[in-house]
Amino acid sequence: MAPILSVENLSKQYDSGFQALKNVNLDINEGEILALLGPNGAGKTTLISIICGLVNASSGSVKVGGFDVVADYRQTRSLIGLVPQEIALEPFQTVYDALRFTRGLFGKKNDPALLQSILEKLSLWDKKDAKTMELSGGMKRRVLIAKALCHEPRVLFLDEPTAGVDVELRKEMWQVVQQLKDDGVTIILTTHYIDEAEAIADRIGVIRNGELLLVEKKETLMQRMGQRQMRIELMTPLDAVPEALARYNLDYSADERTLTYSYEANGERTGIASLFADLSKTGIVLRDVETRQSSLEDIFVGLVEEKS
Repeated sequence: MAPILSVENLSKQYDSGFQALKNVNLDINEGEILALLGPNGAGKTTLISIICGLVNASSGSVKVGGFDVVADYRQTRSLIGLVPQEIALEPFQTVYDALRFTRGLFGKKNDPALLQSILEKLSLWDKKDAKTMELSGGMKRRVLIAKALCHEPRVLFLDEPTAGVDVELRKEMWQVVQQLKDDGVTIILTTHYIDEAEAIADRIGVIRNGELLLVEKKETLMQRMGQRQMRIELMTPLDAVPEALARYNLDYSADERTLTYSYEANGERTGIASLFADLSKTGIVLRDVETRQSSLEDIFVGLVEEKS
């Protein structure tokens, strides 16, 4: 099955000489959620802008639904919905009129049943007659999503959709995104909230300095690159870590009376059994033991630092 979105050897260099994208290759399958992570200035917005036809690439190609975004721009634009980071709405326009007007811009006939369905899914139907200036920030973001969906796109770009939104509303937005996926919409999400990517994405892409460092399934990435840490709380403090334990590279905290042991989460041999045996030989008495799996944030930070 051909990908719904295909990016090949895409580069972008501005007149100033700044290289915003460097030979990016990316395939996205229909119906998946891809979270694109990267620090400010990494190239996320440039990539989205080229795919959406807002910026011209220096080289390479992009196809959406099999259509080239340059040669077949009318077809590709109709397949794409974009929710920008900035909230820009006509303040005196009602929510319903905003959707109806946007749908008309794409040459689509008025479809009251569809617009009602979109507004209901986004919990906006009771606000259909409200002017956008009367809405809260979270509601305005929902209106942006509704506007992006009203011409029935197959691919939806969400550029920092929960920026500045409180934690409770962010989780509500995650539910909205999951519902859109269930409806068959392909979603590309850029976010600074790594827990957001960890919660809702099928695959994770990491971009830095215009280079796409990797794109992998979330579970595969966390299994391949994740580490576990075992935190061992001691009954009595140590003056120093015994020489017999040196090969385990333990981190010792005198204040907390803890030893921390790091090991590969998917390693065939963790070394835990031999560590406990050596701890017993040294006479160290344990009070408690707990383990922690490294998070996607740990992996992301490690990747970015490694490539810097």
